Amino acid sequence: MKAIWTGAIGFGLVNIPVKMYSAVQDSTLDLDMLDKKDHSHIKFQRINEHTGKEVPWANIIKGYKYNDKYVILTDEDFEKASPEKTKAIEIIQFVDEIAIDSIYYETPYYLEPEKAGVKAYSLLCEALKKTGKSGLGSIVIRARENLCLLKCRDNVLLLNKIRFEEEIRDPEDLKYPPALSSRPS
Repeated sequence: MKAIWTGAIGFGLVNIPVKMYSAVQDSTLDLDMLDKKDHSHIKFQRINEHTGKEVPWANIIKGYKYNDKYVILTDEDFEKASPEKTKAIEIIQFVDEIAIDSIYYETPYYLEPEKAGVKAYSLLCEALKKTGKSGLGSIVIRARENLCLLKCRDNVLLLNKIRFEEEIRDPEDLKYPPALSSRPS
């Protein structure tokens, strides 16, 4: 496996250098679109919807549609909005492992200690197991700040990216039966 991130777990005065690896792999087939006649690969073009002409990458900008108009964003806007790039998993607090609903879980990663952090890594893993706690924190991956949950699984620290509350849809539009305990007798 190849490490996809290197940094450190930090809380209080504790700093544990680690490498992060994806804990899952995709098992779907990656199919290409081909021309039936000669099996040539089909490419996608960037076409202007009004002129029908191809647009070069140099002429493409980004915008957000708001009230049927576009707010144009520049590279400078993205730089200002980017979180501070750190190489740390900042543990904010320790919570009961069962306190985080599974709907918030997003992507799991394994953490491997660097040589200088083996003892502290083992102590943290053991403490999390014994107490049934997980570390709730944040990590910046690819210029995006993510909430994360750190727990011990089979003597390996497992980091799960977790979703923010606003990313969870409300099921109010679904038609589902009321709970059995709330039905009239």
